Amino acid sequence: MPQGARPVTVETNLGGRADGRRRPDRGAPRLGTEKRLPQSAAEPLHTSRLEFADNDKVRALCGAHNEHLKLVEKRLGVQLGLRGGQVVVSAGDETKLRMAEGLVRELYDLVAEGYPLYLEDVDQATKLAAQGVPLREVFGDTVFVSSRHRVITPKGLAQKRYIQAIRDDDIVFGVGPAGTGKTYLAMAMAVSYLVERRVKRIVLTRPAVEAGEKLGFLPGDIAEKVNPYLRPLYDALFDMVDYEKATAFMERGTVEVAPLAFMRGRTLNDSFIILDEAQNTTEEQMKMFLTRLGYGSKAVVTGDVTQVDLPSGRGSGLIEVQKVLRGVDGVSFCFFSEVDVVRHPLVQEVVRAYDLFEAERRARVEAAKSERQEPVRGEKGDRGEVEGPGSGAPRPAAAGKE
Repeated sequence: MPQGARPVTVETNLGGRADGRRRPDRGAPRLGTEKRLPQSAAEPLHTSRLEFADNDKVRALCGAHNEHLKLVEKRLGVQLGLRGGQVVVSAGDETKLRMAEGLVRELYDLVAEGYPLYLEDVDQATKLAAQGVPLREVFGDTVFVSSRHRVITPKGLAQKRYIQAIRDDDIVFGVGPAGTGKTYLAMAMAVSYLVERRVKRIVLTRPAVEAGEKLGFLPGDIAEKVNPYLRPLYDALFDMVDYEKATAFMERGTVEVAPLAFMRGRTLNDSFIILDEAQNTTEEQMKMFLTRLGYGSKAVVTGDVTQVDLPSGRGSGLIEVQKVLRGVDGVSFCFFSEVDVVRHPLVQEVVRAYDLFEAERRARVEAAKSERQEPVRGEKGDRGEVEGPGSGAPRPAAAGKE
């Protein structure tokens, strides 16, 4: 179809009825019922054809059952089709057409360079394309290659800055909602440093605070007692290192599990230390943890300040430390938002909905406080003018006095 032309549906009377109406053909789809982009009658359909030489790489680009192309269609509002080694891009808006065309080319280049493309990578790539960020700038920064040969890279600009901050500074705070990769990337960097012999051990710690319920006394030794609390860190470790190697690391003490309550008095040299769920540390615990850092060590602190499980009246150390260490050299704060969520797409919507709900609730509380304070100020002013001493109004003269 030439660029700028509209698809035209032509119906011909096949002589089935005398009144000119077409006899229904039940054996084939009716003309004009194919899936099209929603567009107005006057809006032209822009089309582009992308030629690729390697059909195997094109199949990797498209994914199983073309799931990668379908996701790009949904995210960018375009239509994609596959014809051999050609990818046909159609859109009602030329800007969207160029964006989708550039995204498909960049994804093919990543596949051609040996990057294993997954559905979540395509999802994050659509966000980067909307921001005008080259994919190679983000996906090309390899953090670690796992035992399953999965390449671990940042998936967005926030994660890219987070990784670079860990490389540059010795204390890094990753603050943001669940699902933004704070803990997973911190563990990937820790394993990478350990494999490269830049540190001698990894220390994993977190406060032993339950999420709104009490589990009581737990059986086993200290490692078994804190194991449920550190399960997210274990999951990330086993995802990057095979089970036998990870178990050997823990048996030799190369990977150490240390409850935060038992960290006082220690000095951790040549270590990569990860404090997870730091929003549940008290102000005293946060100061204690940060002063454990020894020579040749790095500390990464992760947490979500919207999910504090501390008892009422106890301040979060993660909130206070943002004010205390702001501007200190060698300390970085990296903040994530719901845009950076790399879990199921609904997680991003859940985080956004809760943020909106909390903002509306705070606005209602502030409005209620203002309404309660207004009458109080008015009553005080009335009393001050009529009978309050020092109100500035002249008092009436006493009877019988000049």
